[in-house]
Amino acid sequence: MKNKKYNYGTAILSAFEYLLKKYPEVFIIGQGLWSPWYVGNTMTNLDKKFGVERIIDTPVSESASTGAAVGASLAGMKPIVVHPRMDFMLYAMDAMVNQAANWSQMFGGQANPNLTIRAIINRGGEQGAQHSQALHAWFSHVPGLRVVMPSTVADARDLLIASVLCKDPVMYIDDRWLYDQEDYLPTIKEIDLKNQNPKISIKGKDITIVGSGHSSFLAREAAKILKKENIYTEVIDIRVLNPLKTSLIKKSVMKTKNLLVVDSGWTSGGFSAEIITKLVEELPTNCLKNSPVRIALPDAPAPTSKLLEKNYYTSTDDLVRATKKILKKLKR
Repeated sequence: MKNKKYNYGTAILSAFEYLLKKYPEVFIIGQGLWSPWYVGNTMTNLDKKFGVERIIDTPVSESASTGAAVGASLAGMKPIVVHPRMDFMLYAMDAMVNQAANWSQMFGGQANPNLTIRAIINRGGEQGAQHSQALHAWFSHVPGLRVVMPSTVADARDLLIASVLCKDPVMYIDDRWLYDQEDYLPTIKEIDLKNQNPKISIKGKDITIVGSGHSSFLAREAAKILKKENIYTEVIDIRVLNPLKTSLIKKSVMKTKNLLVVDSGWTSGGFSAEIITKLVEELPTNCLKNSPVRIALPDAPAPTSKLLEKNYYTSTDDLVRATKKILKKLKR
């Protein structure tokens, strides 16, 4: 495995293969699971290797497939529900938010919905408002529902395995814009999701950039560009959005004295605001040299025009410009 290069999609596939081989109580259910058009290369031939009894391609009913998985989890199974588009997963809100997230608390920890919900973000390609939404901030608001958003090839595999082995309901969010990344992976070592924290992707001293999912990828790319101009950014990948742990971010900001938060959701009420708020509450007074800045999507539905998409979605250049603008204030 060390000599084999994986992309983000095949890393997810390797996690599925590992789980299905080792844990007979694992099964996958959802729409389009036998079709590469729906799930890309993340589930190639799983139905042939493990049978259609464990890779269940369902009729078009997000509510039914998720509800069935919640019931199966309460009966001792470890189901993974796949929603090829996060937008249409909203039909299953009751099963996820009202049921799965609350059962353990309602029954004093005697019932644990060991359920993993894989929500895929699709954007770009002129798909428009109903096929392009990143709704991670919504679900991070819900107590009892763990939310994971990997940005690297390694985390795509390892956090998926950790999510399925966690006794709590977990929403695992992957973004198709990350699928082209490639990396070599070590042998699988199971990790405890409860012990996973934000990580420093790139060390720096001038400014802290925080992101999750595709936003973390953009931050890493921006950091490479800025380094050529002797601007050293510290990039922090959140990885686990709920529960959100801020101690590492706080430590970084106390060092750099500057903060830029990037998010793939909308600006108003978004996850970027939650990060900044928690840090402002915890940081010493006058710790920051400049006001914290957030970059997120404009408060408008996604356009169906390629030209408008270019202005709508955040780019690496946006992060580079924002970083320079923040640091320029120090030179006045």
